[in-house]
Amino acid sequence: MREVSDGLPPLRSVIAAHGLGAKKSLGQNFLLDFNLTKKIARAAGPLENTTVYEVGPGPGGLTRALFTEGASRVIAIERDERCLPALDEISRCYPGRLEIIRADAVTLDESEMLRERNVVPPVRVAANLPYNIATALLVKWLTVSDWPPFWRSLTLMFQREVALRIVGRPGSSEFGRLSVLAQWRSRPRILFDVDRRAFTPSPKVTSSLVRIEPMQTALAPARLDDLQSVTAAAFGHRRKMLRQSLKLIASDAEALVRAAGIDPQMRPQDLGIEAFAALARERRTLLEARDAPCDSCNGPHT
Repeated sequence: MREVSDGLPPLRSVIAAHGLGAKKSLGQNFLLDFNLTKKIARAAGPLENTTVYEVGPGPGGLTRALFTEGASRVIAIERDERCLPALDEISRCYPGRLEIIRADAVTLDESEMLRERNVVPPVRVAANLPYNIATALLVKWLTVSDWPPFWRSLTLMFQREVALRIVGRPGSSEFGRLSVLAQWRSRPRILFDVDRRAFTPSPKVTSSLVRIEPMQTALAPARLDDLQSVTAAAFGHRRKMLRQSLKLIASDAEALVRAAGIDPQMRPQDLGIEAFAALARERRTLLEARDAPCDSCNGPHT
């Protein structure tokens, strides 16, 4: 039998009572094992005296575990209105500690949302993310303009192939744009795998829990928008040499790559993160030179 220690009914009973079949269109896969959700909550900690931001709580399995593991407050974003009555039951069990917001987490401005609720960041983010928005949400949180960000840590469930891309190392087939964005100014690691049979319904793949912690400063200096442009161009054609793939962002891509101290014949998966930062800095240098006033024409270079 699953251990239930919060006084609420087993999650399977809650799902049955409210008719909460997981919706494929929302990327829902529910975790019913309370021991497993508590393990995830512990991995997101320490939670004492902490506000936790949760996306896609569904019927509230992880939400309940976050409270039993010590979270003082949980702010949960849920699009599926069918789940709201089940979450309301948890809210009544933990009065004044759970706030449920019906919104789209992909477009939500978390910093503004926290300000409106007088929550002083950083907060911890913990979620069994809906698979269909998991990567988009992660990129959004990795590319916030203010750094250090509004989050102290991200503890998130992904399909294993996505998790491997997040922690991918240069030279591996998993290394790509997501690896660079995740590792440029944060430290990601895979904590453990979760068998697909732990979910209802069972996905076709194994999942992995990933924890990401921000660094105070980036691994190498660069502007975020330049790094995003460089990685998008490079990994958009990952089999091509850099002198070809970076033509999307530079008229003389080979000169840009050489100026960064990199062999133009290299392919993107073979570069380190510092090299991508160097490419981003060279791109910024070219843009600023192009936009600088021309002494003879009193206007920018064209």
